[in-house]
Amino acid sequence: MRGACSRGPAAGDGRLRLARLALVLLGWVSSPSPISSASSSTSSTSLLAPEVSAQPPLSGQCPTPCECSEAARTVKCVNRNLTEVPADLPHYVRNLFLTGNHLEVLPAGAFVRRPPLAELAALNLSGNRLAEVRAGAFEHLPSLRQLDLSHNPLAHLSPFAFSGSNTSVSDPSPLVELILNHIVPPADQLHNQSLEGIVAAALRAGQALRGLTRLELASNQFLYLPRDLPAQLPGLKYLDLRNNSLVSLTYVSFRNLTHLESLHLEDNALKVLHNGTLAEWQGLAHVKVFLDNNPWVCDCHMADMVAWLKETEIVPGKASLTCAFPEKMRNRVLLQLSSSDLDCEPILPPSLQTSYVFLGIVLALIGAIFLLVLYLNRKGIKKWMHNIRDACRDHMEGYHYRYEINADPRLTNLSSNSDV
Repeated sequence: MRGACSRGPAAGDGRLRLARLALVLLGWVSSPSPISSASSSTSSTSLLAPEVSAQPPLSGQCPTPCECSEAARTVKCVNRNLTEVPADLPHYVRNLFLTGNHLEVLPAGAFVRRPPLAELAALNLSGNRLAEVRAGAFEHLPSLRQLDLSHNPLAHLSPFAFSGSNTSVSDPSPLVELILNHIVPPADQLHNQSLEGIVAAALRAGQALRGLTRLELASNQFLYLPRDLPAQLPGLKYLDLRNNSLVSLTYVSFRNLTHLESLHLEDNALKVLHNGTLAEWQGLAHVKVFLDNNPWVCDCHMADMVAWLKETEIVPGKASLTCAFPEKMRNRVLLQLSSSDLDCEPILPPSLQTSYVFLGIVLALIGAIFLLVLYLNRKGIKKWMHNIRDACRDHMEGYHYRYEINADPRLTNLSSNSDV
């Protein structure tokens, strides 16, 4: 009895194991094989792949040589040796940096895309060796507010570069800020044109830039400011002309720049400012004028400017303005000058005085050499003068003889008979 009882549990365990094994085998047979499932997934992937590849590329893709940030809406193509604007710019771009490349020429419609770059607001093209910007180069950029063309040798800037390729109809540009610092081309590429004239023609063409509020023209070696340029840009708030070679502002009117807030004229060649310019500046409600580092000539013509500086508040740092000429007034502070200090004695810098003395010596030496040559060749010159005198005398005697014959009819008949 005990044996039967002891074998009972063992037999029960065996039957339980057999039942479990049968269930496992049944489950394995009923489930699909791993190979078949893998093959089915592979076949489904292969069926979907052609559909995915047939789709057009996403408009948000990034050009190969560039770095893109969709979150910041920024694309940077910096120092990539690009020779043209990438064709596959993403539609979301708001800030585009194309700097340090080799574009050289910016043709019409350089940024025309489908769909258009409707959100592009800031475009930086500095340092690209750009020599030519053609008409309509910035067409179809309705949101463009800031454009930087600095550090490019712009020998050819089309008058319609900012308005459109259709020169008969010039649409207003959306630009608010235009930066044209250091765009001086080699002198042999200007073709008898001045950089001042090229820039002025592009700024005034069709009044396309009347909405401009910021204009930077620093470090361009400008000798003058075109007379009617301020009148073409009435909305300007910031005008940067520092580090040029401006000598005078006498013929330039600032009267129409009623919104002007900052006028930078540092590091130019201004010697004095006259009453007309000073009165116009004083009439502008919000302007601040920066005049540091100019070679002021402190003579009697400076009296009005000194009096104006002492009263005005529109010149920040006016206490640092000093005289450059004459030598006796060098480094004198303008605000500390009185009318007795300002006279109009002949003032020349020592360098000019030395150059005039040297020029006089050179001319005297040339004159002495000329006289010496005449003296050494006096006999030949005398003989030459005698020959000229004799030739003139013979010539005049011939004319006199012919005159006598024509005046006396008898001599005329005699001369005719002798001819016969």
